Amino acid sequence: MRTDDPKAAASRRPSPEGSKETRGGPSFLSEAMEKRFAREVAKYPPEQKQSAVMACLAIVQQEQGFVSAESERMVADYLGMPVIAVHEVTTFYNMYNQQPLGRFKFNVCTNLPCQLRDGQQALEHLCSRLGVEEGGTTADGLFTVQKSECLGACADAPVMLVNDREMCSFMGNQRLDELLDVLASQAKE
Repeated sequence: MRTDDPKAAASRRPSPEGSKETRGGPSFLSEAMEKRFAREVAKYPPEQKQSAVMACLAIVQQEQGFVSAESERMVADYLGMPVIAVHEVTTFYNMYNQQPLGRFKFNVCTNLPCQLRDGQQALEHLCSRLGVEEGGTTADGLFTVQKSECLGACADAPVMLVNDREMCSFMGNQRLDELLDVLASQAKE
């Protein structure tokens, strides 16, 4: 879903199901997660259950806030595949967080078309305004800023993805500031 309205993007921010304040990795597969895993695996023939790896990793991230090494082992055990194969999926896709991140994750496109339309400047503005380096999280745990490869909306540059779900277009400094203000005020509610 894409939007040109920072307030609309903030209002549709997804809430992680069952997320914990500690956001730690699981030490075992909970009954709820096992049921969700089973629903995903059931979509494939038994000999192809490893095809559910991305869905299982998404479930872990929704439940835990990130995919830890322990979670990768848990998914590998459940699907009967090598841990390294699960780790390769986790590290290939930027939608899987490998460490706890802020409540709001910003992926700012810095690929060439966005670069030509101030994508790098948008990334730098966010980092400067929040007082973090690229890839960093604010001290209050609210915001994480990361650069991203192409988000497929070159004509709307600069673009960014909020929490891996909400595309925001034409994100100049003013619109970035508005979005930050809206999200910060929501966090106080």
